[in-house]
Amino acid sequence: MIVGVHPLAGFDKLLHYKVPEALRAGMQLGLLVRVPIGPRVTLGLVGQMGAPTDFPVEKLKPVTQIVYPFPALPADLLELARWMSRYYAAPLDGIIETMIPGAVRHGAALKQEKLLSLARRLAPDELAALEKRAPQQARLYQFLAQQFKAQPKSLVLSRLGQTAAVVNALMKRGVVQEEAQRVERIAYADGFAHGELVAAQPHALNAEQQAAAEAVAAALAEEKFSVTLLHGVTGSGKTEVYLRAIDAALKAGGGVVFLVPEVALTPQTVARLRSRLEAIAPGHQCVVWHSHLSEGERLDGWFALATGEARVVVGARSAIFAPVRDLRLIVVDEEHEPAYKQDETPRYHGRDVAVYRAKLNRAVGLLGSATPSLESFVNAQAGKYRLLRLTQRVDARKLPDIDIVDMRIEAMRQRTLPTLSRRLVDAMHRRFERKEQTILFINRRGYSSSMLCTDCGQVEECEHCSITMTYHRADEVLRCHLCGAERPAPLVCPKCRSPKIRWRGLGTQRVEESVRRVLPRARIERMDTDTMAKKNRFREVLMEFRAGKIDVLVGTQMIGKGLDFPNVTLVGLIDADISMHIPDFRANERTFQLLVQVAGRAGRGDRAGEVVVQTFTPQAEAIQFSRHADFEGFAESELKLRRDFRYPPFRHLIHHLFRGQNPEKLQFFAEQWAKRVEQVFGDRVELRGPSPSPIEKIKDHYRWQVWYFTASATKVVPELVKLRAEFAWPDDITQVLDVDPVNLS
Repeated sequence: MIVGVHPLAGFDKLLHYKVPEALRAGMQLGLLVRVPIGPRVTLGLVGQMGAPTDFPVEKLKPVTQIVYPFPALPADLLELARWMSRYYAAPLDGIIETMIPGAVRHGAALKQEKLLSLARRLAPDELAALEKRAPQQARLYQFLAQQFKAQPKSLVLSRLGQTAAVVNALMKRGVVQEEAQRVERIAYADGFAHGELVAAQPHALNAEQQAAAEAVAAALAEEKFSVTLLHGVTGSGKTEVYLRAIDAALKAGGGVVFLVPEVALTPQTVARLRSRLEAIAPGHQCVVWHSHLSEGERLDGWFALATGEARVVVGARSAIFAPVRDLRLIVVDEEHEPAYKQDETPRYHGRDVAVYRAKLNRAVGLLGSATPSLESFVNAQAGKYRLLRLTQRVDARKLPDIDIVDMRIEAMRQRTLPTLSRRLVDAMHRRFERKEQTILFINRRGYSSSMLCTDCGQVEECEHCSITMTYHRADEVLRCHLCGAERPAPLVCPKCRSPKIRWRGLGTQRVEESVRRVLPRARIERMDTDTMAKKNRFREVLMEFRAGKIDVLVGTQMIGKGLDFPNVTLVGLIDADISMHIPDFRANERTFQLLVQVAGRAGRGDRAGEVVVQTFTPQAEAIQFSRHADFEGFAESELKLRRDFRYPPFRHLIHHLFRGQNPEKLQFFAEQWAKRVEQVFGDRVELRGPSPSPIEKIKDHYRWQVWYFTASATKVVPELVKLRAEFAWPDDITQVLDVDPVNLS
């Protein structure tokens, strides 16, 4: 028997090995095995059974060991990895390593705990003799004799102040026995989870929810591949439809993958799933899957899914690679979110990979959003996806009232550029007096976006990247959010020595400080990547917010979507223009989605909600359509522009990035490459560039780019990869192909 193995050793190649007779019975595709490469033994994945007929078998080395008796990558994930390699132009070995958690790739063993119990009881005279001869052994015996069940060895030794030698002596006499028991580390099964639990009883569905739940259940019953786009306004009860679909999939014996865009949303979703699963099937486990977990939690979660102990996984985009057995349903919540796109190789989009994995398994894909991506909406219009709508909030609750504050007028009134408008401050005071809660959103962390000298115009920039450094007032430093470089904030201008160096722009720290001035008695918490670095900190803050211990929550995008807090009646968007003025054809779509999603956090309980949007461009279409959550109106307007310019979703976009430390050399090779592409592809590809990237330098590397517009990425990408391999690139220039990018910087 011969197998082809993908070594997890940093190179993209299939190597062949012979299988010793003792391992042949258990050999199958997707197994994790140990194989020799040169003088060392490394882990690899079985990706092929058999070899070409003329293969020199006698020269092959043998497989050393099968690590787990079940596939680390089931057949569907192995096929998915191959498709991703072709579509996203990524090395197969890198995709395989992305799919398998690090602890599994390193061959880690499951955690075990040794338990002690009595093997037999001593007669009174035996015990008396033992007390005289070995009082420590007698003490241990008497302790275990009082227990109703086996006790952890480490706990027993610690409590009695004894060593393992005492245990070993009693084991030799056959008085004490030791057994190993697996210790399962279940993520989110800790003290924080109690505050996240919601009622396990299903809520009564309204007519629209009932119709949507029945449509998804019918699709599941067909046992055929299909994709449904659930377009429901914020607070319309999409989660309840998801839960009914999960119930139907589990009752049919299938497995479920539930994706959320942000780690901050995971605790709430896990709590709801676990409470509902406990009502459906007591003891049923819901596995959590994302990068913030410990190695042990990920290993145990992976093992539970791979062995079939658990059938439901919930997590961020990488959860789409969880080894769920008999996959019947994939839910992608907030499917429009850019967070589903990975910004490093392999640059996959979690939503699109989810759809393809559903296809491989003949499963149902359920995409949900109050503001669907235009790509998904066009697929629904074309009949590729089924479109289901939820147009009303549950219990007929009203959508929040949205007030647009023109900050140009506000600046004239206050004779300065304020952080908080008077309307927003008055609304916050009213909420605080009524013991209601407020969320303030700004999509920029730090105190301000930059520091500027008002005398000479000097702006503090990063030495290694072509962006301004962000001022963090808490520790008085300037920090680059691209490369992480930091330096003390200057007291005088480094260029002209003027003391008139000031911060400009807004950040979460500055908003927090402003709120503390206007609401000195309020309990305020800031939630961004700076404050949430500690594990479980975001769960702790959300739990306190739900319990009413926080009056005002200031945060970035991690609080702007999906979260459900009934006592939040006011949401303020501090600078609604941030996402509108970036060089990206999706800027309007992002702004509309952001405004509607953040506004949707208000008024989700019994009390009406209010939203205050601070903007310098109140007439912008994205802002006007968002006032009434008019997705159809916005989509019609935006899609007309996209169609006229032949932008996605009407054509595929491929981004080709070139990086190097010599800007002249980089420009030369980028231009030569562009000429070669035009010669080979002709009018099959519209090429734009080469040109410097919007952020021209990051970490001392200059960046140039080329854009390709094409009707079919599937046909063009393999040819681009082949042409790139044949091109004479210098060693000091690296390039990256990004298929269907979501960020154009």
